[in-house]
Amino acid sequence: MHELSVTEHILRVALQAVDGRRILAIDLVVGSLSSFVDDSVQFYFEILSRETLAAGALLRFRRVSAQSTCLACQVVTPVDPPLPFACPACGSSQLRVSGGTEFYLASIEVEEL
Repeated sequence: MHELSVTEHILRVALQAVDGRRILAIDLVVGSLSSFVDDSVQFYFEILSRETLAAGALLRFRRVSAQSTCLACQVVTPVDPPLPFACPACGSSQLRVSGGTEFYLASIEVEEL
């Protein structure tokens, strides 16, 4: 259900940024460890954008992976859920996971004037 409030915010930001031009597409970046579900965001966007300059706009989702850095051997590998318990290179369990929690509006495609 948290997708509803995030989608409302995305729509509000996009509409404020377009100077009265019709929105054709919105590009979103979504981290693999975030809990956002693309289909839910799309569903809420279709409802919320009705009768706005974003009605019918395409939402494009780009998923980005988290990275795991092994503290023993320094190997960096991309990770997606479920998170690894050991380094794929040396087997160490000393891993630092970074990234993968992103969720932001990357760009807006608008109709030419």
